[in-house]
Amino acid sequence: MTLQQFLLILRARARIILYTLLGVVALTLIVSLLLPKQYTASTAVVLDVKSPDPVAGMVLPGLMAPGYMATQVDIVNSDRVAQRVVKLLHMDENPKIRAQWQEATEGRGDLVSWLGELLQKKLNVKPSRESNVINISFSGSDPAFAAAVTNAFAQAFIDVSLELKVEPARQYSTWFDEQTKVQRSKLEAAQAALSAYQQKTGIVATDERLDYETAKLNELSSQLTNVQAQTSDSHSKQKSAGGSETLTEVIQNPLINNLKSDIARLEAKQQESSINLGKNHPQTVRNASEIVSLKERLAVETSKISGSLSTSYQVGKQKEKELLEAIDAQKARLLDISQQRDAINVLKRDVETAQRAFEAVSQRASQTRLESQSVQTNLAVLNPAIEPPEASSPKLLLNLILSVFIGTLLGVGAALALELGNRRIRSAADLSDAIKLPLLASIGSTHAPPTLRETLLSFFAWRKRPLALAR
Repeated sequence: MTLQQFLLILRARARIILYTLLGVVALTLIVSLLLPKQYTASTAVVLDVKSPDPVAGMVLPGLMAPGYMATQVDIVNSDRVAQRVVKLLHMDENPKIRAQWQEATEGRGDLVSWLGELLQKKLNVKPSRESNVINISFSGSDPAFAAAVTNAFAQAFIDVSLELKVEPARQYSTWFDEQTKVQRSKLEAAQAALSAYQQKTGIVATDERLDYETAKLNELSSQLTNVQAQTSDSHSKQKSAGGSETLTEVIQNPLINNLKSDIARLEAKQQESSINLGKNHPQTVRNASEIVSLKERLAVETSKISGSLSTSYQVGKQKEKELLEAIDAQKARLLDISQQRDAINVLKRDVETAQRAFEAVSQRASQTRLESQSVQTNLAVLNPAIEPPEASSPKLLLNLILSVFIGTLLGVGAALALELGNRRIRSAADLSDAIKLPLLASIGSTHAPPTLRETLLSFFAWRKRPLALAR
């Protein structure tokens, strides 16, 4: 079908198109006037995604996620928010509404859920494209009711968001409280074990006691060194080849030196007496007797000094043995104290670990306890809904414009359907197409077949005539 044929069909079926258009427009007008008026109230809720959390003091990364706004929209459209709106408006306490529910559901199901589903059907939630604002609108036959429901949805959205934030914190708070008790028990057990071990060993300050015992060991070692030196000196003096007279102790002894002086004096006196008085003179004999007595005494004193060296050596060896035993005992004591200190250090580390765990859990428990008691959220009503002064639907002018467009399409479709059902020859081209033969001549017309331009001009000229008559 060519455009010229299409236009000829429209020209021939113009009445059908016109009647269809008028019918659709009239029907749209009647339906628009009969439909009840609907009023739409709107409010906006802003989401603060950049401010830090007042308790944690940090910006949560989940608030900046691309799906965060979509999640908030789903929360507004959720059954929980709708049922909370029913509770806020006390709709479930209205006897008329309860009677309608009984009639509609015969008492099956839940009244709050049923009302929530009805409210969700007239709810419209749209997030802004380039901002953190969610627009909430609700349509109803009563403008005051529509505004009240819209504001109730905004408030319910804020309340439910706060509950979704607080409920996990409450669960965590309960769990952390239990963990705090467990960690406190572990800390008390570790401290009790440390105290019991300190009482058992009598160690309070391990470092000070270890320093004291170390100093004591060093003192014993110093004493042992001195005793060993003295013993070695005594032993070497005992084995000296010069005899006891050459010992330093003998040479430096005042008594021995005095005895030697007396002996020398008496020997000189005896020699003088022997020369002057004779060997048998009583004076000479007495001097000789005194000399013998002094020499015996000198020998006794010298032997005493030699004996004292031997005694000193034996005493030194005994003392050396005792010091060695004391040093071994002190070393064993030091090792025992070191082991006890290691055990105490282990117990102290257990106490410190338990203390750190207890403090960390206590701090987290305090934070979650504060979060569970939070009454703030990152949502705020930007502008509350007010009673709409004009109805949002039906929109008469828009419906009429759409009816003209739809009526025209239906009229053209009806014309084409009638034409296809009862095909007619309206031009020479239609005849040529029908008989499948070329057109040789046209009888009854001295003019050539109308061109496409002539057909369009005649079609639009014909369309203007009924409009002129209508005026």
